[in-house]
Formats: sequence, structure tokens, C-alpha cells
Amino acid sequence: MSKTQVSNSNIIALVATLLVRLVAGPACDRFGPRYTFAGCLLVGAIPTFLSGTAYNVQQLYALRFFIGILGGAFVPCQVWTTGFFDKNIVGTANSLTAGLGNAGGGITYFVMPAVYKSLVKQGLSSHEAWRVSFVVPGILITSVAIALVLCCPDTPTGAWADRTQAAENNLRQHGVEGVVVQVPGTMTEHAKKADSDSSSPSPPGGIEDEEKKLDQTRGTFNDNEVVISDKSMVDTARGEVIQKPSFKEMARVIFSPQTIVTGACYFCTFGAELSINSILGQYYGAKFAFLGLEGAGDWAAMFGLMNVVWRPLGGVVSDLAYRRTGSVWSKKILLHTYSILMGIVLVALGVANPKSLYSVVLLIGILVAFFLEGANGLNYSLVPHVHSYANGVVSGFTGACGNLGGIVFAIVFRYNAPNYGKSLWIIGLMAIVINLAVCWIKPIPKGQIGGR
Repeated sequence: MSKTQVSNSNIIALVATLLVRLVAGPACDRFGPRYTFAGCLLVGAIPTFLSGTAYNVQQLYALRFFIGILGGAFVPCQVWTTGFFDKNIVGTANSLTAGLGNAGGGITYFVMPAVYKSLVKQGLSSHEAWRVSFVVPGILITSVAIALVLCCPDTPTGAWADRTQAAENNLRQHGVEGVVVQVPGTMTEHAKKADSDSSSPSPPGGIEDEEKKLDQTRGTFNDNEVVISDKSMVDTARGEVIQKPSFKEMARVIFSPQTIVTGACYFCTFGAELSINSILGQYYGAKFAFLGLEGAGDWAAMFGLMNVVWRPLGGVVSDLAYRRTGSVWSKKILLHTYSILMGIVLVALGVANPKSLYSVVLLIGILVAFFLEGANGLNYSLVPHVHSYANGVVSGFTGACGNLGGIVFAIVFRYNAPNYGKSLWIIGLMAIVINLAVCWIKPIPKGQIGGR
């Protein structure tokens, strides 16, 4: 295959993942993340098993497109994890699960060649061995999907369909009666109504009545729970429990400035990661011919493997800042800081064009990976705060923007090849400009209930 055909196959896979992520997000809110997750894996396992049946480039393109469905599994993974953890620790949880997932791309550089070599030693020809080797990931993917369905819960409180009842039962345990899902009206309309209600004058005796009720129900709160009013408890539950999305509501959520911020940042960071991962082996091979094909692949794999450390660290730093300040702004400021510093390092790498292997490894494998992968972790620490009742929609849109960035940056690499340095500084400059353009937007929509 030519380099152009390899690039085309990568772009096709990214397009498939982009489309699946846009669909998987609302599917998580409608059917629950666990079944959406398992569905993505099972459907994606089929073309994985069939990978060895490709005999021409058109067949490969088709297989790469359908294998790209597996990339959409990232969205239900993040939505599912978010549902199990509080906002002050969700960044660590999300970044750890995502970091392990991203690291799988790095591990593949080592595992698949090892499987291939093992099959050759057992007597298969080179032509047969690479085709048979794809059975191994197919089996692993199918096994995980079955385990998700048979062994895992939907939410900490039970089945996905019972999530609103669980929230209402929790309210009753605290002496509060309230309906979590109100019909008619959308959640954004409820937010506007709540905002207007809060600005209207209280009826005579309203404040005194609330204080009396707080005194009466104080005993229903645990020692580690904050005592709040009945109305605040009901409003918070309505804002946090994920609702079935309508098309109108999805459009409002997606086109809100806060969702665009998370999408724009992920466009820069995850898009850069995808595109750099796809050319890094070629970059090392062209720049340092003495490494050979296997050596270049090993050094390239390190970039993906660093997700085990740098992405979770980004989530941990985000949670620490949030717990210390109590403000979502702290997460957003860190996200833009990491993203801009990533852009600066990419510009420096592209312009300086270092000749030493260890200089390149330091800049790409350590500095770029630190800021880029850390920013990815920071982003999905911020996402759970934005439109909490539509977490799947926000997660899916943000993830899809990351793939869109991967497509755009892959095209940048394609049309500047083999001048990788120029492509790197272009990507870095785009990241700096985009982050500066959106850094002023508030992290949470005005009047939003929950997510703080």
C-alpha cells in the first residue's frame, strides 16, 4: 500500500468513529451506557474478525470503516463511569478509564507483532499469519462485551430504567416529596424557570417556613451531608438525573457555548493525539533510519503508552483544583493552560526540527504527551459539569469533535508529507488560537440546575 492509501484508510476509520460517537451519546441517555457500550463492542467485533479477509484496498477501506465503530465505545465508557462517581472525583475516574483505553493503542504495537511472530513459528506463512492474528482482538472484544452484559450494573442504584425512581426514593428518605422528571417542558426550560423563580420576591413568611422545615428535617441528613432546602434538593435531582433526549433538546445542548468549549478543546488535543499516533512510526523511521521498522514502532508506541500516566494525572490535578477552590472555573483554566502549552511545544518541535533521537523523544514522548494527554483527562473532568442531565449528548459531541480534529490534522500531515515539522507547528498554532478564542466562556450555562 502507498502512504496515501494508508492515510486514506486512517481517515475513513476516524470518520466512522466520529459518526458513531454522535449517535452513541444520545443512545447512552436513552438506553443507558452499559448496553450502548456492549453494542458498540459486539458490532465492532464482527469486522475485526473479518479483517483477514481483505484482499484489495477497497475491501480494506470498508473494513476500516466498520472497525471504526469500536472507537465509539469511548463515549458510553465515559458516561458510565461518570454515573458512578461524584463531581469532586469524577475527573480521576474518567481519566483513568480513558487513559487505559488509549494505552491499548500503544500496547497494540507490541502485542500484535508478537501474535504474528508466534503464528509464523507455529508453521503459518507470513501471508496467513497476519490474517489469523486478528482473531485474537476479536475474541477479547467479544469477551468484554459479554462480561459487560452479564456481570455489570447499569448504575450504582440499579437498573437504568429505574434511575428516576431511585432519585425520588432518596428524596423521600430525607423527608422530601418531589417528581424528578416533569412533563411537559425540557430541562433547559426548567433551568430558565428556576432562574426566574430565584429572582422573584419570596412570599410572606416563606423564608421562616423554609427555616422551620430545615430544622424539622435536619435529623434525616447524615453527618457528611449538607443540609439544604426541599426545593434545592428536588432541583438538584432534576438537574443531575439523565433525561431521555429529544431532538430539540439535543440541538440546544450541542450548540450551547459550554458544549462548544469542550468540543473545541478536544478537537485540538485528542485530534492531535490521533493524527500524531498515525504518523509517528513513519516520523521516527524517516528521521532516524538506523532504528529500522521495529525500532521506530517501539519508540512510537511509547507516545500511546504514556496515557497510562499522563491522562489520569490530568484528571487528578483537575479534581484537586476543584476540591481546593470549589469552582468549576479551576478545571476550565487548567484545561486551556494544558492545551495552550501543548500547542507551544508542538510549534517549538516543528520549527526547531531537532536531529537527536533523545531530543525528539523528550519533546514528543514526554512534553507533548504530558500536556496533550493531560488535557484529554482534564476535558472529561469538565464534561460532567456541563448540562449534567444530558451527559451522553455532551460526551458524544465532545468525543466526535476529537475525531474531527484527527481527520483535519491527518489531512494536514498528508498534504505536507514528508515535511512533518511543518505539520506539527501548524497543529500547535491551531491549538493555541482555538483555545484563546474560547477561554473566556463560562464553564457552566447561566441558570443551569446541578453540575456544580
